[in-house]
Amino acid sequence: MGYYLDWATDGAGWPNRQASRFVEAAGMRWHVQVMGDGPPLLLLHGTGASTHSWRDVMPKLAQHFTVIAPDLPGHAFTIRPTPESLSLPGMAAAVARLLQALKVEPVRAAGHSAGAAVMVRMAVERLFAPRDLVSFNGAFFPVSGMAGQFFSPLARAFANASLIQKVFARMADRKAVERLLRDTGSNIDAEGVSLYQRLFSNEGHVAGALGMMAAWDLHWVPQDLRNLPLPLTLVWASNDRTIAPAKAAEAARLTRQPRLIEMKGLGHLAHEEDPATAAAIIAAPERFALR
Repeated sequence: MGYYLDWATDGAGWPNRQASRFVEAAGMRWHVQVMGDGPPLLLLHGTGASTHSWRDVMPKLAQHFTVIAPDLPGHAFTIRPTPESLSLPGMAAAVARLLQALKVEPVRAAGHSAGAAVMVRMAVERLFAPRDLVSFNGAFFPVSGMAGQFFSPLARAFANASLIQKVFARMADRKAVERLLRDTGSNIDAEGVSLYQRLFSNEGHVAGALGMMAAWDLHWVPQDLRNLPLPLTLVWASNDRTIAPAKAAEAARLTRQPRLIEMKGLGHLAHEEDPATAAAIIAAPERFALR
């Protein structure tokens, strides 16, 4: 396996491979999947993931939408990210340039974890103009206390240390990946575990994920929520061990037009655990909202 994932070999058997294409935008070669026929709908994955996290959601949404799901900069098959593209504003601008290259204007966007913060920043900066947004376990707030003081500098150090990246990639055996995924509060299927293992075993993907963590500053995202000019549906999972479920209510208090939806008994990767419900929520969030 090379530094970056290779589509011909590492991409063999990739979920929804027939929907994949490669696009040049913002100084990078993007892997993006486009599926279906109807109003454009954008899906953004979280840190360390890829298009595979929407693998079972996309076909269901494609019955009603033209679904667009990219690998974010530095993740999976979107390679050679620029340093600025790994920050929150830089990633938002890069995704906007990808949409321009694809000549699509999404009517709705859904994002998981860090992907939710990207789409909110895009909307606040008027980089796109969907009707509304749907967040799954959105990463909208900085890690507080001692953990925040420790992990952010640690990520910056690791992101600049090629030896650490190699060690991380080599340590990603199946048991380690299963343990990491369980620690999110989620129980995903064997295919999902194998796909995450494929990603975490690649040095380029690990470098992209660590670089994203190192470059992000979430301290201004609460202000983004206050300035958000359109409705935001906040989907939270009751067993999420990565982002406290209470953070969804906190985000709702900051947002002018919030909806709240609970996915009971699921963890941080709720959209992978229950893709049918996740797709139904994305298609018609108003039907599920608690308020």
